[in-house]
Amino acid sequence: MSGRESGERANGAQRAERLLRWYPKTWRSRYGEEFTELLISDIGERPRSWWRTADVIRGGIVARLADAGLCGCAPGAAPQARASQARASLASLACCAAVFLGFGGAMWSQLTIGWQWSEPDTAGVAVATFVTSGAMLAFAVLAVLAALPVTWSVASRLARGRPPGLLGPSVLFLAGLAIVVAGGRHFGNGWPGTGGHPWARQGLVPGGVAAFSWASTLSVSSFWAHPGALAAFPAPELAWMAVSPLAVTCAVAGAATVVRRAELSPRILAFETRLGAAACVTMVVFLGGCCAWIADRSPGPGNLFHAGAIDVAGAAVMTAALAVARQAARQAARHARAAGR
Repeated sequence: MSGRESGERANGAQRAERLLRWYPKTWRSRYGEEFTELLISDIGERPRSWWRTADVIRGGIVARLADAGLCGCAPGAAPQARASQARASLASLACCAAVFLGFGGAMWSQLTIGWQWSEPDTAGVAVATFVTSGAMLAFAVLAVLAALPVTWSVASRLARGRPPGLLGPSVLFLAGLAIVVAGGRHFGNGWPGTGGHPWARQGLVPGGVAAFSWASTLSVSSFWAHPGALAAFPAPELAWMAVSPLAVTCAVAGAATVVRRAELSPRILAFETRLGAAACVTMVVFLGGCCAWIADRSPGPGNLFHAGAIDVAGAAVMTAALAVARQAARQAARHARAAGR
């Protein structure tokens, strides 16, 4: 091989390696070497091809969606592969639910703060508060029901000394959760709803719960677009606004990884998929309540129930998260049924 040919092959290999990054790590470890050789050969024949690049990008995106459990498994795949895909779908659903609740919790906190200070003067705001509060309770119940069998399965494996791949993400989840709980309880002491004016239905939401939700979602704020106003915040609160999303991300990433790696029985998988479907229905109900509040366009007494641009943006993000969660729930149910046959 001449020096020129050697240089062209080295350049082709570099370009093939860059294109291969569109594919997930699991795909690359299985098919990467063979696919790289095909790319190098094609690059040698067609040094410049937009069609090839677009085709690789399309294939990489599809592979990543499949790796996340958001599109199908090959027909006739083994039950073990189906179970793995179902777990991936459930993990993606959990991530979408976390995003949904991050923005939804911030909107619910606005409503509960206003609710503590004054009775709403329109039916839209009252309905929104009741609907979102009921949905938050449903989310809490579903989260507990979903966590119990997974926790038992993981704990059993750890107790039997078979924790490969589970110990690290479990520690990450617990560390993130501990930070969120400790920070939420501490900064919840500054909840703006404290000292509100008593009225007949003021106790709809327990103050401690509302305060924790407010403190946990402080980072979802329009103040980020106003550095001058943000600078007036106490330094510890600013630090918490920066740290809390990272802690939540650690907790969610740890939990999602545990779900993907845990060996769940077909019965548990079926149970979890039913809970996932119920979570999607609850998201629809919650989003409907938020939209009713935004559409009401009433600032309420003392501007307590004003819905701003951050709430409209939050509703848009929640809608996108719901759409992906619904797709993940469908895929999880399909793969769980196939794995249980």
